[in-house]
Amino acid sequence: MKSQVEERFTEFFEKWVCQLDEHLQQLIKVSKETTSNEADQQALVSKVTTHLKEYYTVKWALAHEDVLVFYCPGWISTFENAYSWITGWKPSMIFKLVESMRKARIPGASLSELTEQQLKKIEELRVKIRLEEEKVERDMERQQVSMGDRRMVELSRLASRARNGDTTVQVDGLVEVALKGLKCGLEKVMKGADCVRLKTLKGVLDILNSKQCVDFLAGTCMLHIQLRLWGMKRDGKCGLEL
Repeated sequence: MKSQVEERFTEFFEKWVCQLDEHLQQLIKVSKETTSNEADQQALVSKVTTHLKEYYTVKWALAHEDVLVFYCPGWISTFENAYSWITGWKPSMIFKLVESMRKARIPGASLSELTEQQLKKIEELRVKIRLEEEKVERDMERQQVSMGDRRMVELSRLASRARNGDTTVQVDGLVEVALKGLKCGLEKVMKGADCVRLKTLKGVLDILNSKQCVDFLAGTCMLHIQLRLWGMKRDGKCGLEL
């Protein structure tokens, strides 16, 4: 049975993905237009980035109510979940995408025209983001290790005694306090990972010109949507086979 937080975010996410697809069609259209000017391109980039930020605004608000839902999301496919990194996409994936788009050299794809200065800045950003990823991973490791610390072991022992009928043991309040601490830690790690994701997007967009930003966002949105479509199709086939 879904929790209220899961139901609310699932409803939001489905609408958000539909809007993302609409933005993708606009990005593709503007990318192909030879008459589009810089102001139009910048306006569209701003519109899409606002939509991307909305995802995290809603996510953080609901995660404060129940962060555990976001570590086991029911609104994405098993395929998407397999590639998830601490409740979302891994930031360094963006640099792989940029490199793939640059080397594809598709007619009209402006990322194939990145200057040496832009490439240098992207590489510097990649190194910086990798260090931040490693910090988040260390924070997550500390959270996982904390499950086995002395306080948790003692609490588990007391809970076992209570289940076996020892009425002298009162653990409900202790459990609630312990779980609250663990959830706060997981929420902090999740937000840290999300901040690195947002920092990566902003960092790349700041390096690119307006036309390149349009193409980059088109590639990013397209990858997100295609992964979802492939995952949903796969899950659907598995369901039929069962």
